[in-house]
Amino acid sequence: MSDGMLSQDEINALLAGVTGGDDDEQEVKEEKEVLNLSDYISDIEQDALGEIGNISFGSAATALSTLLNQKVDITTPSLSLITRQDLEGEFPQPHVAVHVEYTEGFEGMNLLVIKTTDAAIIADLMLGGDGINPSLDLSEMHVSAVQEAMNQMMGSASTSMSTIFNKKVDISPPGIDLMDIKNDQGTSNLPADSILVNISFRLKVGDLIDSSIMQLVTVSFAKDLVNELMNPSGVEEEIPTYVEEPQKLQEQVEQPIERSVPQPSNHNSMNEVSKAPYEQRGQQHLGHMSTFSQRDVDVQPAAFSTFDSPQLNQVESNNLNMLLDIPLQVTVELGRTKRSIKEILEFTQGSIIELDKLAGEPVDILVNQKLIAKGEVVVIDENFGVRVTDIVSQEDRIRNLK
Repeated sequence: MSDGMLSQDEINALLAGVTGGDDDEQEVKEEKEVLNLSDYISDIEQDALGEIGNISFGSAATALSTLLNQKVDITTPSLSLITRQDLEGEFPQPHVAVHVEYTEGFEGMNLLVIKTTDAAIIADLMLGGDGINPSLDLSEMHVSAVQEAMNQMMGSASTSMSTIFNKKVDISPPGIDLMDIKNDQGTSNLPADSILVNISFRLKVGDLIDSSIMQLVTVSFAKDLVNELMNPSGVEEEIPTYVEEPQKLQEQVEQPIERSVPQPSNHNSMNEVSKAPYEQRGQQHLGHMSTFSQRDVDVQPAAFSTFDSPQLNQVESNNLNMLLDIPLQVTVELGRTKRSIKEILEFTQGSIIELDKLAGEPVDILVNQKLIAKGEVVVIDENFGVRVTDIVSQEDRIRNLK
């Protein structure tokens, strides 16, 4: 209007817009309240999950660093909740999803999600490239390279989990999908639960990648991990309490000890302690210990069994001889080396592979893939042989068996 005043229609339109904005804001607020992480996973459980992820993916970072020959850092994870309806907003562009199934130790599935650009860089490095300008069109070979990298990462992570939970944890070979949620492609391995836990790590690979890698698990699986960590046996240990039966404890304290030794002169003081109120006995426990330590005891030298070679009868000797006839595989290892998939595919007749051992250095002698000795290569008539020059110490042999 010319006078600068708003008409009633314009005022109503503005008021309607403000009201609609409040409704939208209220809906978002309610949605955030529904997805409050603490409503599903307590603070203690969150800390436990973070520690599990920190240790397991720390090992995974080491494995990936060895494969890519780059410095790899994976930071402490952050946890959040996400619904299946919000997955499209979280992953608007196609991502690479790697799924692994736990075959031993736990029941469930792990879904790792990384950006397609990050997967392309990892694949290029795995195939011998520099990872600077990788092709985003992942071929079958690139997908296999990423799959192998994830296999090594998750294998190392499961090994760390075996140490954390003090039991064997194993996984199936990983599968890989190009996940495009907008077009409903590659989503068949997404967990069916409506609410998922998103464990996000910051992934840095040299100067090439500074992104995030996300781990999607169900709420029940996350709780199973925490429960197994805090209660490994699965059954809470019943701790006996004597507060409920003070009379029974008093009778046990007052019961005389049957020994062929003279009674101590301060026997009355012991009875006084046993008759004291139960809540005071914790403070007098050290008094009990000092009282018993003053008893007259008969000290004798300890008798130990001898460790001489056992005398075997005829049957035991025959059984031992049967063990001596068990065949073992003896291998002489000249050396080792590591090569990328690209270099291996380029092998031809006449290719020379440089090993990690110097000329003239002792070779390793392995029995059933366990190092037991070192030696030097010799020629016997027309055959190669090895002369044993050093036997691995017993301590080292035991360490190699682990």
